[in-house]
Amino acid sequence: MSKVVKRLIARDISGRLSGVNDAIVANIVGMTGNENYTIRKTLRDQGIGLMVVKRSLAAMATEGTSLRPAFENQTGSLAVIWGCEDFVSLVRTVTKLADSGTFSKLEIKGGVMDGEALTAEQVKKVSKWPSRQEQISMLVGQILSPGATLSGQLVGPARKIAGQVKKMIEDREGSEG
Repeated sequence: MSKVVKRLIARDISGRLSGVNDAIVANIVGMTGNENYTIRKTLRDQGIGLMVVKRSLAAMATEGTSLRPAFENQTGSLAVIWGCEDFVSLVRTVTKLADSGTFSKLEIKGGVMDGEALTAEQVKKVSKWPSRQEQISMLVGQILSPGATLSGQLVGPARKIAGQVKKMIEDREGSEG
């Protein structure tokens, strides 16, 4: 392949990956056509992109970007997988597909998060982290918890006093009648 063609392909890859900061690299070599179609459709339905590229062309295309470290210790053709709501959700989805047994040839090779290269083991550890939505719900729970406690402490004695006043009124009405 000539240098001109390589540059054109690298420019196309760079354009497709523009704005992508976190991604997973995987090996899908050896999948049948049906498996390939199914995995791409499954990921596409969840807003996840998949592109198979030659490692050297991907490295050339991502030079100077936060994705570059993902291609450093890799060889051959790789599937670059990106998208989803956040990186943890992306990792969970791909890890679930890899562990399901449906796609036996899908092998996570590594990834990149915030410009830092991740090994396959580190990617699997990230899949156990809470997602963005889970983190937000935990934070909201922590913010609301003291308020709920304070509300209970304020309302509790007031209910007790209200109950006592109600009983006094009922007792007086009962004695007058």
